[in-house]
Amino acid sequence: MILGVEGSPRRSGNSHKLLEAVLEGAADAGQEGYAVHLRDYRYDPCVGCEQCRTEKACTRFRDGMTLLYPHVDGSTGLVLVSPVHNYNITAWMKAFIDRLYCYYDFSDTRPRAWRSRLAEQNRAAVIAAVAEQETPENLGVALEAMRLPLEALGYRVVAQLPVLRLFDRGLVAKHEDVLQAAREAGRKLAEAVT
Repeated sequence: MILGVEGSPRRSGNSHKLLEAVLEGAADAGQEGYAVHLRDYRYDPCVGCEQCRTEKACTRFRDGMTLLYPHVDGSTGLVLVSPVHNYNITAWMKAFIDRLYCYYDFSDTRPRAWRSRLAEQNRAAVIAAVAEQETPENLGVALEAMRLPLEALGYRVVAQLPVLRLFDRGLVAKHEDVLQAAREAGRKLAEAVT
């Protein structure tokens, strides 16, 4: 199973359509996908309460993330797609990633040693960032803001899609080259988790 998560405030926008293309490619390669649009969920950002260190789950909040954790648990593939907001991922995507902190186990050493309970499970991911600007520099840290936490959690990032020069809602539908790259990334992800 592949969990696809997009963090755009726009319904049927570029991030939404890009996620659909990645999941379509994965389906063509035999992996079922489940799409999540973070705008449809209400959840708080991580507040660093550390309850998850003893509870092994986020118990501070009962919110939209509570509904999403079973999908994270049940999928070995993950797709994250975010528009670029101020050189970074959206606040919704950042909060989603931060709330995955509950998957870490820590020791009491100084500095604290840690490991992810998601590691060593053949988990893989695809990440994509969508920007209206023309140069890669304008993506800022968006791709790294997704890649680094996923790698720490135990995902192998098999494809990164920097998508530039798209702003108008759904304009990516007119860019078959971008959609084809997204479908290919989905196929690669499906093969990585098979």
